[in-house]
Amino acid sequence: MPQPSSTVDKAAPFAIGLFRLVIGLLFAAHGAASLFGVFGGAVGTNGGTVAAGAWPSWYAAVIQLVCGLLVAAGMFTRSAAFLASGSMAYAYFVVHQPDGLLPLQNHGESSALFCWAFLLLVFTGPGAAALGSLVRRPAAPPAAAAA
Repeated sequence: MPQPSSTVDKAAPFAIGLFRLVIGLLFAAHGAASLFGVFGGAVGTNGGTVAAGAWPSWYAAVIQLVCGLLVAAGMFTRSAAFLASGSMAYAYFVVHQPDGLLPLQNHGESSALFCWAFLLLVFTGPGAAALGSLVRRPAAPPAAAAA
């Protein structure tokens, strides 16, 4: 892999880390709103919550809260982002798409944006300042000395 050659290239891991943190917190807040009624509550409930176990809204809210917190912290980022991206693709195509072709018509902008943002994190990884980078993998055994 080539070495970063400019200030922008050197700052990229920090920009990705900040992007990961913001996207994760926004996603977690959406899940917390649906599960606990905070931040105005679940969408369309006037401050209420989704019913426990209700398909798909309750499960989506759990995914939003858990994956959002994992992504924000930088723990299991790629796996959590993959699950979050898939859940938002489901939300877009099953919940929003039947109401119109374009996100502006079907009110699916946030689902589409979250889907693509998380998919980007699947490929870029967590960037800088991720808690997952503090957990070290076991060191490889030393190579046998040449005789």
